Amino acid sequence: MHGKGRSRAQGAEGRRGVADAYLERIGAARPARADAAALRELQLRHLMAVPFENLSVHLGEDIVLEEEKLLDKIVTARRGGFCYELNGAFAALLRELGFRVTLLQARAFGDGGRLGIPYDHVALRVETDDGTGPWLADVGFGDHALHPLALDDRTEQDDPCGVFRFRGAPQGDLDLLRGGSRQFRLDLRPRVLADFRAGSWYHRTSPDSHFTQSLVCSRRTATGRVTLSGRTLVTTVRGERHKAEIGTDAEVLAAYRDHFGLRLDELPEVRRIPEGVTRGTHPRNH
Repeated sequence: MHGKGRSRAQGAEGRRGVADAYLERIGAARPARADAAALRELQLRHLMAVPFENLSVHLGEDIVLEEEKLLDKIVTARRGGFCYELNGAFAALLRELGFRVTLLQARAFGDGGRLGIPYDHVALRVETDDGTGPWLADVGFGDHALHPLALDDRTEQDDPCGVFRFRGAPQGDLDLLRGGSRQFRLDLRPRVLADFRAGSWYHRTSPDSHFTQSLVCSRRTATGRVTLSGRTLVTTVRGERHKAEIGTDAEVLAAYRDHFGLRLDELPEVRRIPEGVTRGTHPRNH
């Protein structure tokens, strides 16, 4: 085999190895084909295995929106992340498994229906090989749909987490509603991971971002959800919510380990940012 051919073969073998490790991380088997059933299973297993968390923001860890870095954090280090990290890594896995994936930018609706910043959220448009879809896959919006949503369907879509519907919005965008409440506005134009650097930088540096104001670590479970916010542990089991306060630092670290599989060397603490001050440097450096 010539040098270039050998290099390509080694690269393909390496990507397959990373994908296999990723599948092991989420407890999923390699699907026989890239169809809608496989996508549904992969999204569900990802939501149940990999937590939505913003701990890097408060541990002073850099967040680099590059595929290799994201895979290293989520697969090798067995951490979670926020939307840019989770959906960025999930997109890489899906592509390796034969799905056709496009990154889409979205803006979440806040209090009073106010839209967030551009590139506030990243979601995935996924095409499968069975003629269904396209699908909106999302493992990075916290408490959200368990299953992919049919992107071209304007009727109500039932999900274990509620009733979802896409509704037309200005400039060809789509609003995603859950139970009639707007979740985010989706721009259907294709994006690349680097486009989201400014949004990621804002959310980990601005005092106006909810990610800098509090700690969150949350994961779907077989019976509901478990969330650790600082020292407050909330478990939801079949619709019943249970809240407990955790006392010592050692107990908090144990909760991260036992409920989320996170083995941390130090306890995350909210790092307050004064008004008008941001951490870090220009977003192009991240």
